[in-house]
Amino acid sequence: MTLRDDLGAPVDLPSPPQRVVSLVPSLTEALAATCPDTLVGATDWCTHPADLDVTRVRGTKNPDLVAIAALSPDLVVANKEENRELDVRRLRERGAQVWVTDIEDVPSALASMRRLVVEALRQPVPGWLDRADDLWGGDPPSPRGRVAVPIWRDPWMAVGPRTYTTDLLTRLGWTNALAGPDADPDDRYPHVDLTDLDRPDIDLVLLPDEPYEFTSDDGPEAFEHVPTRLVSGRLLTWYGPAMIEAHALRDAR
Repeated sequence: MTLRDDLGAPVDLPSPPQRVVSLVPSLTEALAATCPDTLVGATDWCTHPADLDVTRVRGTKNPDLVAIAALSPDLVVANKEENRELDVRRLRERGAQVWVTDIEDVPSALASMRRLVVEALRQPVPGWLDRADDLWGGDPPSPRGRVAVPIWRDPWMAVGPRTYTTDLLTRLGWTNALAGPDADPDDRYPHVDLTDLDRPDIDLVLLPDEPYEFTSDDGPEAFEHVPTRLVSGRLLTWYGPAMIEAHALRDAR
């Protein structure tokens, strides 16, 4: 059976995959919660579930192609944003079947994971995915303020437009101050000056613990005008079972 991944590339899966390598931390968590027996490899950044016991294949941007091939996977799962096109191409040249997901917002995350589970893996829809659909299927609440979300320091970078995180924030009632009509739609994670973040028209700066690990003494002290809040980066950026936990942020103050 030849299927098409989110980018329209052909993926040959004559039978349900029994050996899967995931190069995406959030999808690793999703697979571990759905069909754990099929997961044989994951990146070093795949930290959930905490007891995940599979072969590690280095990082999302520098996967160990030799180690992946040695696992003889029926399917490798990747993501357009998190993984390099070069690595996907090299895996395919080695004969691996690679399913690339493309996720820019909450609806596409839910739809993409459903396709991956049902079409590619040929598994029943897991309860966590139905629950995530129920939680995030309604209309966004009224905006309660403007936020900025730095993801790196020295140099400062932040979440911009056309990102899963920005759409998630909207559905939590927050407006991303760096994703407005004046933002470059192609600059999804812009480099910014601190003054772009610490300004009067922003109500709150959310400081996640990944990819840069902001802490109580590394991040908040830089801001003189805008209050800050430390948050879980996983809840802001990971699709999958984390979406259920992330919905609780809707009631946070």
